[in-house]
Formats: sequence, C-alpha cells, structure tokens
Amino acid sequence: MREVSDKPAAAVSSFTTGLRRWVDAVLYSSTLVAVAATCLTWATFLFWRVHIPGRLAGLIFAATLFLYNIDSVLPYKFRQQAVLSGRKLWMMQHRRELFALALVALAVATLLFWLDGWRHLMLFLGHLAAISLLYSFPVAKIHGRWRALRDFPLLKVFLIAYVWAAITVWVPALYLGKALTAPVVLLLFGRRFFFILALAFVFDIRDYTKDRLSGTRTFPGIFGVKAAKALALLCLLVSALLIPAGITPVHLLVLTIPIVLTGLIVWFADETRPDYYFALLADGVMVVQFLAVYWVV
Repeated sequence: MREVSDKPAAAVSSFTTGLRRWVDAVLYSSTLVAVAATCLTWATFLFWRVHIPGRLAGLIFAATLFLYNIDSVLPYKFRQQAVLSGRKLWMMQHRRELFALALVALAVATLLFWLDGWRHLMLFLGHLAAISLLYSFPVAKIHGRWRALRDFPLLKVFLIAYVWAAITVWVPALYLGKALTAPVVLLLFGRRFFFILALAFVFDIRDYTKDRLSGTRTFPGIFGVKAAKALALLCLLVSALLIPAGITPVHLLVLTIPIVLTGLIVWFADETRPDYYFALLADGVMVVQFLAVYWVV
C-alpha cells in the first residue's frame, strides 16, 4: 500500500523538478529577455498600427540572445565566487551550452541582417552593438586594471536604458521611415528610456554586493539602495507622464498598469530576493507592457 501511495507524490516531485529545469533554462539562458526585447519592439510598431515583420522580430530576438549569452560566459563572471547565486551556478554548469547558443544566435542574426537589407544602417546599428559588447569587454586600463564600460561609475544603467530604447523605438521608426527627431518618436523614446532605466536600477540592487566586491560603482553602491529605489520610482513617474497624443483615459489606464507593476517590483526589490524575482518578474513586466499596448490597439 505504501508503494502505491508514494507513486503520486513521486510523480508530482518529478513533474516539479522537470518544470523547474525548463523554467531555469528559459530564464537563465536569457530567452525571456530576448522575448521581452522583441515584444517591446512590437509594441512600438503597434503604436503606428503595424505588426512587427517576422524577420525583423527574429533579428531582434536572435541579436538579444547573442549579446546576453556572450556576456554571461565571459571569464570575469566566474571569478565572482563570493556571490554565487542559483542563477550563477546554473550558468557555470551550462557555460558550453550558453556559448553554443550565443554562436547560433549570432549566425541567425547576421543572416537576417543581410537578408533584410539593414546594411545602409551599419553605422547606426554598429554603435549600438559596440556599446553592448564593450559593456562587458575591457576598453581602457585604469590604475593598472582593464575596465569595461559597465565599470565606469554610474554609467551602466544609462547604457542599458539607451540601447534598449534605441533598439525598441528607433529601429521600428527607421523601418517605417519615421525621422528619429520627430516629436512623437522622441516622446516614445523618452517613455521607453525611463521605463528601462527604472528596471536597470532594480538589477543594480540585485547586484549590490557583487558590484561592491568587484569595484563597480553603481547608484545603490554609492548612494544606497533606498536612494536608488527613489530614483527608479522617479524614472517611472517621468515615463508615465510622457503620454502620446490621442490616448483615451481608458487606454491610458491600461498603459499605466505595467508602470504600476514595475513600481511594486522596485519597491520590494532586495538583493536577498530569489533569482526568479528578477529573472521572471523584472524581465516579465516588459512583456506585460507589450500586452497592455496590444490590448489598447
């Protein structure tokens, strides 16, 4: 009888373990991040009542997957043993797979880049790629130590917000023939920039101890976690106030939901939170923003 009664429990345990492995793979391989980048780009297209072209969606997804995974396998990531989280442990155990995934994503992104004729924007897209790569690769030797862009004081959050806003707002604008200096494009860029900036502060809070040990001077490390949260909430307020013309009150209410959810994520952010808090909630709220725009349109 005991063997029979143990079977359902064993089945549930096996299912839970398998599910967690799949969730870990999706989150820690940056697949959700790539989905989020694609969704935010799609949301910008939807503002102009156009769906994102399939191959462009594939390009954004693959390029994001490459950049985040190539960053995750860099040697410096594995020298920070003092803050070995479950996420970091998973990445260490799957380092070869992440590197292979990055190479496949790079090949796909390169193919789609050439097929869709983006070569005339090589300089524009190139500077975004350069910032993304040099974010973690050494660019200057300071006091006998090579530093990446992320190591310069207070710079990393602005780099993240700029690249994400440029990719998810300016790329759709260029695809549709919009001028980057057009007021509506600048407004959408600002709204997206401050939204991503708020989320970047959340990840700085997650990396508070790691950044202090590695010598990276971030807002939480210099001014404290409470000050970083206050700045993140201020960024969300600015994002919420940048309202495109013609938005009805009901639609505005729906579009405010992701900002409110992000505010809650900021408010309760702490480096002691589980990895899923950041990898699932903080990244997932970007998909929620897309869903809000999709509902409005």
